[in-house]
Amino acid sequence: MPIRLSFVVAVAQNGVIGRDGGLPWRLSSDLKMFRRLTMGKPLIMGRKTWDSLPKALDGRDNIVVTRDAAFAPEGALPARDLAAALALAQDCAHRRGVDEIMVIGGARIFAELLDRADRIYWTDVEASVPGDVYFPPFETGAWREVSREALPRGEKDEFAATLRILDRANG
Repeated sequence: MPIRLSFVVAVAQNGVIGRDGGLPWRLSSDLKMFRRLTMGKPLIMGRKTWDSLPKALDGRDNIVVTRDAAFAPEGALPARDLAAALALAQDCAHRRGVDEIMVIGGARIFAELLDRADRIYWTDVEASVPGDVYFPPFETGAWREVSREALPRGEKDEFAATLRILDRANG
């Protein structure tokens, strides 16, 4: 069974994906969508993304790319580099019987894996916000939108958003 490498990212209109070690908005609707999309699947993330989480994300393999050999927090599987993370995620996906590995950030991990990604679950956040982490530039023509779903602004959302699913155009 081929295993798809997918990104899950929420991006403001100005390209911001993070601020001060966390998310630059409160979007409960997007967090619920994130949980639904990633549940039961291996997640690859960088150390700063891991540090931004209150705890390991339940029901998922939390694979953290870090150069820190002493890194061993509860609920995380450390990987010393992206090659090790991808191999570990492949093993986890096969063990779980799933066909997708989810890359959840941060910017460096996205940039380094962008050429290998098959799909992007891209949440367009309908706002420009201050931030210090941006999604890396990429060739939009290499991707085609396969679906779009409005995430209406609920009472626990600062902004409205739209989830777009982008597949690699040649994939």
